[in-house]
Parts: sequence; structure tokens; C-alpha cells
Amino acid sequence: MKSEYAKGSLTLVDAVAMGTGVMIGAGILALTGQIAQLAGPLFPLSFVVGAIVTAFSAYSYIKMSNAFPSAGGVAMILQKAYGPTAIAGGAALLMALSMVISESLVARTFATYLLRGLDVPPEGWIVPTIGVGVIIFAYIVNISGNRSVGWISTVMAVLKVGGIALFGIAALWASGFSFAAKGSAGPQGSIGGFIASVALSILAFKGFTTITNSGAEITEPNRNVGRAIIISIAICVVVYLLVAFAVGASLPLDQIIATKDFALAEAAQPALGQVGFYLTVALALIATVSGVIASIFAVSRMLAMLTEMKLIPHSHFGMSGGVREHTLIYTVLIAGTLTIFFDLSRIASLGAFFYLVMDITIHWGVFRHRKEKVEAKGWILLTAIGLDAVVLVAFSTLKLKNDPTIVFIAAGIMIAVFGFEYFYLRQTSNNGFGHEHAAHGNKDHDR
Repeated sequence: MKSEYAKGSLTLVDAVAMGTGVMIGAGILALTGQIAQLAGPLFPLSFVVGAIVTAFSAYSYIKMSNAFPSAGGVAMILQKAYGPTAIAGGAALLMALSMVISESLVARTFATYLLRGLDVPPEGWIVPTIGVGVIIFAYIVNISGNRSVGWISTVMAVLKVGGIALFGIAALWASGFSFAAKGSAGPQGSIGGFIASVALSILAFKGFTTITNSGAEITEPNRNVGRAIIISIAICVVVYLLVAFAVGASLPLDQIIATKDFALAEAAQPALGQVGFYLTVALALIATVSGVIASIFAVSRMLAMLTEMKLIPHSHFGMSGGVREHTLIYTVLIAGTLTIFFDLSRIASLGAFFYLVMDITIHWGVFRHRKEKVEAKGWILLTAIGLDAVVLVAFSTLKLKNDPTIVFIAAGIMIAVFGFEYFYLRQTSNNGFGHEHAAHGNKDHDR
């Protein structure tokens, strides 16, 4: 891998492939069952509401990325909105963590589908072991360069989008377009449960930020970043709805919840038979691998950008190579650790908390400091903040009842992240290391 960014090395098709690669890998395969558990029989509509919230959220990213295309997209947006501050650095780290969490989520999902296809119970040490293996494979692909990432992402995206869409259509046809997922239990069917489920639906769409994080490497970024985001979200809305209704047509709600970690495979068997079951498992494996590859590609570049902005410290630890090679290794190590120690449900919850807090921070920063510069409409930014806040409150309330530990873990990590940024930036400023950068950042912030 070259030490510099390869400008123009990713086409519009590559960018769309990476965006859909991350979204579909996490959205349908890892989260459908969890969303059904919270939303009840209305779980397909959760994806619709999630898409609406995501559309408002994407507005800030598109406006800022069109004006300031960068290889560290989200980090750049926060730095432009807040300057080189603890808020910018902390929120960017939350985004990076949520992306790493998605890698762990999808890696474990790969393991559960593989084991289900082999008729082995997806439990115990074997799940995290296989998940870590997937992350290591994604690392090998990433160090081979942008062309490999773009080519593999494109091929896998075509296979999985087409294949999963065909699965949805075939399953609906086989079921006679009936809907079996009826009834409710626990929080399902309640308004609070449905709104809380939207937090996971939003998580299923957040892969579009992968595109902003590769902005400087996309051809004609001022046009194509925004176009790639819109196209990716539109594709995923169609695929998600097809599959959600197909799963609901094939399985009753209690079975969807019971098999939530591999619901698509279970839905394929009654609708399409044993052959359909194995084809669905194969599609799941393709989708999850491509999702991990694309996510590692994006988050390693974002961490490199934060390092170059002097918003986080960096140590070579005796390794050769440049910053991006090192952040790629750090990304893989963190993702592997999360894969080992957290199950799918808790990984998804952490990702939702971190992403929503970061998203609100971005919209507020753009509204306060950049909306005139990028010609953004204030009411859209405020609507995005309001929608995120409603979903975050509902999700937090539900988790406090059902799994308060994960809420406290998430809050503790967020406090630690912002506290670390505050003291790190204060120390570098006091030592004289941050003065030149801060002056440059403030000057750039005012442009």
C-alpha cells in the first residue's frame, strides 16, 4: 500500500459498491432479527423509517463532502465544523468506533451463517475465532491496495445485491405474498419498541459514511460523493424491504426472533427448499466478507486523517511503513478484540449509541458554523437532529430496562473518549506541539 492517498483511484461504481457493501452486510444479515425483536410484526416498516431518518442525516454529509471532499470524510466534516477541538476529535473517534463495531458485527455474522450452513451450532469459541479470521482476510485484501478493494467490492456488491434481491422476490412468490410474522411478545408492537428499533435500522444504513471517508480518492469527488451516497441508500431501501417482507412471509415472528443471528437462512429453507437455503448462506458469506473489507478500508483512512490533523496521538511501535498502514493494523486489532468479547446484540447496541451521538454532533456543527458556506437549509439540519434525538432516547430507555449494562458501558466509553481528547489536546497545546496546527485549523475553519 502506498503511503499517500491515491486520488481518483475509486470510480463512482466503486464508491457505490463500498457503500452498499457495508450497509447490506450489516443491515440485512446481522440486524433483521434484532429489529424484529424490538419492532414486532411491523419490523419491515422500521427499515422505511430508518431510511427517512438516514435521508435527513445524509444531507449534512453530502453538502460538506461536495464542498470539502476528503479521504477522512467524517473527521474532515467535524474539523470544518468545530475546528481542532475535543468535540471534533471525540465525535470522530466515536464514528471510527462505530465503524469498527460494524466490522465486528459483520464478522460474527459471517461465522454464524457459515456454521449454520455446516449444520454446526453457532455458539462458543468457534464463532469469534472464525470472525477474527474474516477480519484478518479483510486486512490482507486492504494492504494489497485500492484497486483490489474497489474491484472486489464491486464484484461482491453485484453478486450480493442481485442475489439477495432475487431471494426476496423468490421467497415472496413462494409464500403467495402472505405475511406470517404476526403476533407480539415483550416490547414488540409497542410504540417505544418500534421507535427503538429504528436505531438499529439507522445502523443498517450508516455504511454510506464509508463513501465520505474515501472522498479524496473518488473520481470527481465534488459530484460523485453525493451521487454515490444517494444511489447506495436507494439500492439498500429496495433490498431491505424485499428481504424484510420475504422473511416475514416465510417465518412467524417468534421464529424470526429465535433465529435472529441467521434469520435469512432460516427463511430460505421453508420458502425455497434446501438448495435455496445453501444459496442464501453463500450470499450471506459474500455479503459479510465484502462488508468487512469496505469498512476496514474506510475506518483506517479516517484514523489516519485524525492523526494527520493532530487530533489523536500516533505511535509506530517499531513498525515500518506509513501512518495509514499502522491505522489499518490498529483497526484490525480493535475489531478483532470486540469480535472476541461481545455478542451480536451488544455490538449492535454500542454501534447505535456511538453513531447517533456522533451524527447529532455533526448536524449541530454544520448548522452553527457551516450552513451558509455550504448552502445548507437550516430546517433540514434541525429535523435531522430532532429525529436522531427521538430515536436515541427511545433506544436508551428500552436498553435501560432490558440491558442496562450496555448503556453504562456505552456512556463510559463516550465519556472516556471525549475526556481523552480534551486532555490530549490540552497537553499538546501546553507543550507547544499543537500551536501551529491549531492556528492552521482555526484559519481553515474560518474559510
